[in-house]
Amino acid sequence: MVPLPYYLTLAAVLFVIGVIGVLIRRNALVIFMSIELMLNAANLTFVAFAQEWRALDGQIFVFFIMTVAAAEVAVGLAVIISLFRLRKTVHVDDIHLLRG
Repeated sequence: MVPLPYYLTLAAVLFVIGVIGVLIRRNALVIFMSIELMLNAANLTFVAFAQEWRALDGQIFVFFIMTVAAAEVAVGLAVIISLFRLRKTVHVDDIHLLRG
């Protein structure tokens, strides 16, 4: 049995890696993967607390988060592909299409 602080430490490390990826990288695909990494860190936290407290609430939240993440992947990748086809780049500094 792995103690709860190990899971929480791993989730915190994954979340920090995701935040650093969003803040530092300029490639839209890498930013997108970093956001997914942060969602998975939150999922790990929910599952760890659900296991610790012997409750299913955390696992139900994870199910809904995974559903939203799947929809986000579908829409996000479609937007990234259409931007690449239009601008021939996925670097967020080079994309001025969404500015007013």
